[in-house]
Amino acid sequence: MLRHALQRIGLAIPVLFGVLLIGFLLMQVVPTDPATVRAGPQATQEVIQAIRAELGLDEPVWVQFGKYLWRLAQGDLGVSIINNVAVTEELGNTIGPTLELMFAALFWSIPLGIFLGTIAAYWRGSILDRLVMAVSVAGVSVPVFFLGLLLIWFVGFQWQLLPFTGRAGPLWTMDGLLAIILPAVTLGGVFIGPVARMTRTAVVDQLSAEHVRTARAKGLPESQVVALHALRNALIPVVTLIGLQIGFLLGGAVVTETIFSWPGVGRLAVGAILSADFPMAQGTIIVLSAGFIIVNLAVDLLYAVLDPRVRQA
Repeated sequence: MLRHALQRIGLAIPVLFGVLLIGFLLMQVVPTDPATVRAGPQATQEVIQAIRAELGLDEPVWVQFGKYLWRLAQGDLGVSIINNVAVTEELGNTIGPTLELMFAALFWSIPLGIFLGTIAAYWRGSILDRLVMAVSVAGVSVPVFFLGLLLIWFVGFQWQLLPFTGRAGPLWTMDGLLAIILPAVTLGGVFIGPVARMTRTAVVDQLSAEHVRTARAKGLPESQVVALHALRNALIPVVTLIGLQIGFLLGGAVVTETIFSWPGVGRLAVGAILSADFPMAQGTIIVLSAGFIIVNLAVDLLYAVLDPRVRQA
């Protein structure tokens, strides 16, 4: 298992380097000049040129990228062009709320998706099965922003049941819990459908497997047969899907945080890109990309727990 983990970590390093390179190059083709943004609209050309030299923007791109990697190796992500605050400080203030939102969304959507997929597989062909699949297709088809706007309009504005703007506090407080409900439902709502469909497909295959028939022949309770013998083996493709979907969930978090004014990394990234704050935008890209890589690495390591063949490799 240790060998498997080291192999996956070794593969993650070049992926992260590629993300850094692509993110850096994308910032170079943006038409807005960071020196002009920092200098202001009334600055003279001499002032702008002096700021470009100070920021190192007058050097070749490969030199800028080399210095950027050297600063990253030292833990220096730069300073925001807009508010002159260290990027690491801003990211430190926004990573927590983003992790809270991700946790809250996954906390209810993954168990519910697995549960719906399991009952749909067990009663396949029934009205319940068709209803679960219809809900799953609807969940996949509805965009994140549309679901969020519906919840804001009805639950937040018309019925005034829950707050829908900003973060009121940490999750362990009542105000924090109430404030995170609508963003978590919005972000997790599009996650249920894929998990339920994959769970149903995998459980249907496992229910006809030889080891499940053997467990039933031994007289085990049906709930134990489904949960321990069918669902456990069916979780391998489900975990794969969850790992891939969490990557898309990070993209959905950007939209969700923007809609609900949630002070997370996604909202910070949108503001940095719109304001041409290149150091801040690059810092948010690094954090989001690293989160995606870490999640997929964790999914790969879970294979060793769910599939004994991986531990023996």
